[in-house]
Amino acid sequence: MSLLLPLEIDPEAAQALLAEMPAGLVLADVREPDEHAICRLEGATLLPLTTFADTARERLPERGARILLYCHHGMRSLRAAEYLRSLGYENAQSITGGIDRWSQEIDPEVPRY
Repeated sequence: MSLLLPLEIDPEAAQALLAEMPAGLVLADVREPDEHAICRLEGATLLPLTTFADTARERLPERGARILLYCHHGMRSLRAAEYLRSLGYENAQSITGGIDRWSQEIDPEVPRY
């Protein structure tokens, strides 16, 4: 039996995981295209929450993949992670505080808006 990962992951733990870049890891941005144009995390796939239910299953890998989701402050990505878990993506996690917290704690070069 596998252990269920927490629904949220803090930016520091997410950064460490992204540095390792294990096979199958997906980083997904659930903000809108205009927000994604302002700033983004390197390697993120844009999956706006407004169309998430229609596109997520097509664009995300197998259900066992590790998926890190982020938005501006962490609320939309939390909803997206909950939705994915309801579909059987047990390794979906939201980055707590979103890209705003990432900018404050991990990389101040990422613009805040």
